[in-house]
Amino acid sequence: MTRLIKQKLRGWIDNFLKRTYNHFLCYLPVNIGFFSSWILKLFFSGVKLDKEQTSVIRKIPKESIIIYATKHKSYFKYLFYHTRYRQEGLPVPEIGLDYRVVIWQPVSRIFRIILAYLDYIFYNKAWPPNAYKSGYIKHELIKRRSGLLSLVEKRGFYRRFVKEKADPIRYLIEIQKSIKRPIFIVPQLMFFSTNPHRSTPNIIDILFGTQERPGKIRRIVTLFKNPGNIFVEISEPVNLKEFLELTENRYQSIEHQSLQLRRYLLVQINQHRRSIVGPILKSREELKENVLTNNRLQKFMYNHSKKRDIPIQKVHKEADVYLDEIAAKYNIAVIRMAAVVVKWVVNTMFEGVTVNNDVLNRVKNMSKKGPLILVPCHKSHIDYLILSYTLLNNNMPCPHIAAGKNLSFWPLGPLFRRGGAFFIRRTFRGAVLYSKVFAEYINKLLEEGFNIEMFIEGGRSRTGKLIMPKLGLLSMLLNAYKNESCEDMIFVPIFIGYDRVLEETAYLNEIEGGQKEPESLLQVIKAGRLLKKRYGRIYIKFHEPMSLKELLSEYGSKIQDMSSKEQNVFIRNLGHRIINAIDNVSLVTPYALVASAILNCPKKSFTYNYLISEMEIYMTYLFSKNAKMADTLVLDQARAFERALEHYTHRKFIEKIPKKDKKSQSSDVIFKVNESKRPVLEYYKNNCISFFIPAAFTALAILEKDAFQFSTSDIISGYTFLQEFFKNEFSYDVDKTQDYFVRKNIKIFIDDAILMPHSTLPDTYNITSAGYRKLKLFSCFLKPYFESYFVVLNFFMRYPKEFINTKDRLKKVQSIGNRMYKRKEIERKEALSKINFQNAVDYFVSHGVKSSDDHDKIKLYDDTIKKYMSYLPQ
Repeated sequence: MTRLIKQKLRGWIDNFLKRTYNHFLCYLPVNIGFFSSWILKLFFSGVKLDKEQTSVIRKIPKESIIIYATKHKSYFKYLFYHTRYRQEGLPVPEIGLDYRVVIWQPVSRIFRIILAYLDYIFYNKAWPPNAYKSGYIKHELIKRRSGLLSLVEKRGFYRRFVKEKADPIRYLIEIQKSIKRPIFIVPQLMFFSTNPHRSTPNIIDILFGTQERPGKIRRIVTLFKNPGNIFVEISEPVNLKEFLELTENRYQSIEHQSLQLRRYLLVQINQHRRSIVGPILKSREELKENVLTNNRLQKFMYNHSKKRDIPIQKVHKEADVYLDEIAAKYNIAVIRMAAVVVKWVVNTMFEGVTVNNDVLNRVKNMSKKGPLILVPCHKSHIDYLILSYTLLNNNMPCPHIAAGKNLSFWPLGPLFRRGGAFFIRRTFRGAVLYSKVFAEYINKLLEEGFNIEMFIEGGRSRTGKLIMPKLGLLSMLLNAYKNESCEDMIFVPIFIGYDRVLEETAYLNEIEGGQKEPESLLQVIKAGRLLKKRYGRIYIKFHEPMSLKELLSEYGSKIQDMSSKEQNVFIRNLGHRIINAIDNVSLVTPYALVASAILNCPKKSFTYNYLISEMEIYMTYLFSKNAKMADTLVLDQARAFERALEHYTHRKFIEKIPKKDKKSQSSDVIFKVNESKRPVLEYYKNNCISFFIPAAFTALAILEKDAFQFSTSDIISGYTFLQEFFKNEFSYDVDKTQDYFVRKNIKIFIDDAILMPHSTLPDTYNITSAGYRKLKLFSCFLKPYFESYFVVLNFFMRYPKEFINTKDRLKKVQSIGNRMYKRKEIERKEALSKINFQNAVDYFVSHGVKSSDDHDKIKLYDDTIKKYMSYLPQ
């Protein structure tokens, strides 16, 4: 009887245990019960998990084994991933490597685990093997269950190193070596705040844990008080099979491989975290001490003291003052308050912000490789505010911003400084020690891992187009890289554009020769009036990030091996490459396109239908170039044109003159340009001029041949001359030849029936009857620039060298330009641009035209300009 009871009991136990002792607390099934699931779903419902993040997991091949990896062991995170990934339809981490989940297990599993444990001891008189030794974890993972691994545990190292307990990393490597299917380790990060960590923890960090690793109380308080602050990031998955096959890992021992894998994953997680919260914030005093006690600066100050016979203490004091003048006082609290103000300003004054988030995400990923050097174009004071706001909204740290010293005025200067601005003088001339202190400050920022924002144009563009690059700060950045301040440097060209710019009136005044008003508190007060107006949309377009290490590799030289001359050439090419990259991601807005069509009309008055036909020609060209356009242009082109036209009419840039003898219809309305407003329209035209310059050069080179038939080789020299002549005005791709641009534009002209290939002669083309007019329309983009250069050449014709005072030169040029415009020697009021004049002066002086004494060269350029102008619409 007793024997029968024992047999029945044995049978019941075997059935209940499913004839295996492999029941462990490391396994948490997908279905944990309705009530438990409901509680956890509710508990974690506020935590943000974006589709962009989960897409990283969805891209992993389906046959793979997935192991999620966190830096620190946390049951809070384990339960979150288990709950939310089930909701998202992602592989659920059911196996917790070195985890023992009790409370959330189904009751039946708890009984099974306890019974299996006791039964094994009773029958085998020994402790049961763990989940590793029993082969349970390997078996379950091969069955395509997913797991969770933690890289850092309180006593994890002690258990592995001293007690020789199972190392989950080693265990995974052993599994990978025994199977063909790849194991993917997917690093996971959970953020409770994007505030940067401080080198000295405050009392809250000490009592309740840091923001990187909060204690239970801080976690729960954040979850219930500000659940939106908690978000998850998923880092790049590591294919374990490929990792083990790397040359540096293939022939190593399994102990070395597991150590390397753990280090690799920790570095990746730490870099990902830094790309979001930024580097550790040191106190201003600590940063200051690090800069001023740097060996390079100490040696320089010593030599500077000896050379100039100045006491070393005085040199130290001077350097300390300079650093106070330069350095930022980065304060995340001020940045967050500023973000609230910027959000309100944007919502009040603009109709929204358009950002290419797909590229921004790639920029974010590249920031793990090295500090970002953000290089936006500079059209308005709003630029640095809106860019920092955009980065903050996308969980990226606000950069340190190189700002002109003119912005350090009270009370905004101290606020800008706390927002990450460091101040730079317009010129370093004569300030040798200042220059060295500034360079060492840049070195330190990069060494610490801070992102830097710089304006390569040097200041705001008053013309609407990009200014040629200023290379001083770029040179300092490359010298810092040469000094090994960082492993890589990631340049990010950025286009920031506006339907309408705030500083429009001030720019017009400066272009026409007025003095720039210095920034002051009074200007800020006056700016309050701008809040009553609407300025359309803001467009932010990020270019693909460019790795300096990769650029140098393509260049075929290490920067340390370059001579001073070679380095200068590389920096110059890099500057132009960045400017060209900004041009390539520029956006064409309807306001810019309509302004172009208005100003390029050969007559001062035009019909609505004529204007539309002109814009359609330009649109066809833009589509052929795959130019990026504002959403309004793509969605409803006709409405976008009408809205821009209404805007310019309302602001009296153009006037409507209805015909008297016919019923009023839009096609019958004649428009007339307000001559005094042409320079403002020129600003908006220049917002998109970079797209049309290759076409303008090609068109004018064709027209200059004065024949309806030509070959490609005929116009290469003309295109080359125009590109070189206007090198101070327009950037170009340094990697592409003139032949490339000419052939590309000829192909576009053929597609638009402007040109027709010759039926028998190779590489020869004929201009169509409709094409001649279109070529004139494209070449018209250059007319104001030819007229500006013609004015400057007239200045050099009139004044011998001894009568030319450099300081008064532009005033005299402006005066000559005004006289020539009144006498109708030039037609375009927008040609009377101080900036165009300065660029022309720089060009002619660099080409040997310095006064009326250089009459041979002046005659040559005079004939050339007149020849080209004769082919432009009159």
